Amino acid sequence: MSRVLVIGAGGVGSVAVHKMAMNKDIFSHITLASRTKSKCDAIAESVKQRTGVTIDTAALDADDVAATTAMIQAVKPVLVVNLALPYQDLNIMDACLAAGVNYLDTANYEPRDQAKFEYSWQWAYQDRFREAGLMALLGSGFDPGVTSVFATYTKKHLLDRIDTLDILDCNGGDTGLPFATNFNPEINLREVTAPSRHWENGQWIEGPALSHKQVFDFDQVGPKNMYLMYHEELESLAKFYPEINRIRFWMTFGDSYLKHLEVLENIGMTRIEPMMFQGREIIPIEFLKALLPEPSSLGPLTKGKTNIGTIATGEKDGKARTVYINNVCDHEEAYAETNNQAVSYTTGVPAMIGAALMVTGQWKGAGVFNMEQLDPDPFMDMLNKHGLPWKVQDLDAPLDF
Repeated sequence: MSRVLVIGAGGVGSVAVHKMAMNKDIFSHITLASRTKSKCDAIAESVKQRTGVTIDTAALDADDVAATTAMIQAVKPVLVVNLALPYQDLNIMDACLAAGVNYLDTANYEPRDQAKFEYSWQWAYQDRFREAGLMALLGSGFDPGVTSVFATYTKKHLLDRIDTLDILDCNGGDTGLPFATNFNPEINLREVTAPSRHWENGQWIEGPALSHKQVFDFDQVGPKNMYLMYHEELESLAKFYPEINRIRFWMTFGDSYLKHLEVLENIGMTRIEPMMFQGREIIPIEFLKALLPEPSSLGPLTKGKTNIGTIATGEKDGKARTVYINNVCDHEEAYAETNNQAVSYTTGVPAMIGAALMVTGQWKGAGVFNMEQLDPDPFMDMLNKHGLPWKVQDLDAPLDF
């Protein structure tokens, strides 16, 4: 039984603490902190209604390292679960080092003023965490997170050698709204509008954003347009599995979403550079975020399913093999259980599982770790037990694109 401090009261934070409260044999005490305490209080009320468990709440500016350190010292957790904005990763890691506590997050660091996300900033903390005897686990969401574990499980059990790896992320959900993002709009739009990148033959191949489209028929969702994108797990997969010749990430988008995105880009609303408006400085994408629906409010509106998985080609026992591991998650079922839609659910559940494996000592070490470096088996077992069941199927042939 362990005390944890969860930072971040969006949809992912909500799912994570709901699921932690459902596992009180592992998590004996939960504190949820965010800049806006009222959001934490609303989540705590939902947790109490659904599970009977009382969690503590607190106001916290996670940009303030001293304040975060003081809160960690007051709460005395064995683990800090960072579900705040990626901009805040390094500050929270600094606070964990100052307080002597382990760290977990679901998304890698990116600067506020630069639309660039990569692991180098967090990997640079390796020596500091190792020398302190602390563990920092990066990317314990779905993608990154579960997709990396799927790849590791594939290498351990299904293929002797992986030649190509494709990650396919499909959200078949429909909110009925003209335009909405399924997670933080600012992060979502920065990610989607970035140039595409994939790993091939030992180098990065870059292209224009959303310029490479394929159609794939997703189980329980149907045929969807999916687009080649850059995503952070490509970097860690390429590092820890250098033998893979090609690694790609695909995400589905509907035509209406892309048309709205095109208009917003054309009029400058996705820009991250400051501008003056009526005598004060604003950042257009932050203003746009304030206008768009809050992702945590989409739960009761969203119908349909997500389907996220990996397709790996390679060799097993001297024979060519292509294997597909995926999870299908229902938006309405996720909402009934945790008051959140499936995009938050598929990230919040893996955050809880990663935290559970750390606090129980099944995953342990000193230093900074990515998901690919750890034993996939206990994580895969917990996915089946806690709402994200997966299946493995052999495909007749590799992807033809």
